[in-house]
Amino acid sequence: MDYQKISENLKAIAHPVRLRIVQGLMVNECNVGSIVKKLDLPQSTVSQHLSILRNKGIIIPRKEGVKTCYIVVDQKVRDIINILQI
Repeated sequence: MDYQKISENLKAIAHPVRLRIVQGLMVNECNVGSIVKKLDLPQSTVSQHLSILRNKGIIIPRKEGVKTCYIVVDQKVRDIINILQI
């Protein structure tokens, strides 16, 4: 078991905004604009949070024309969110 990676991922999703982003992306892949509207946060703030999640390998971008949608790819993070039953 890679305790370092698990610990880093837990830190990444521990922030309330990132937790909401991951939970939302598990239900519906969406682009930055959709996340900004849903969370009522500045785009720069959302982009910073997405960057942290992307750098930890929790989400990956997927291009849809000019839009970039994000997908939660880390199954352990998915499992954690499901256990929390947010």
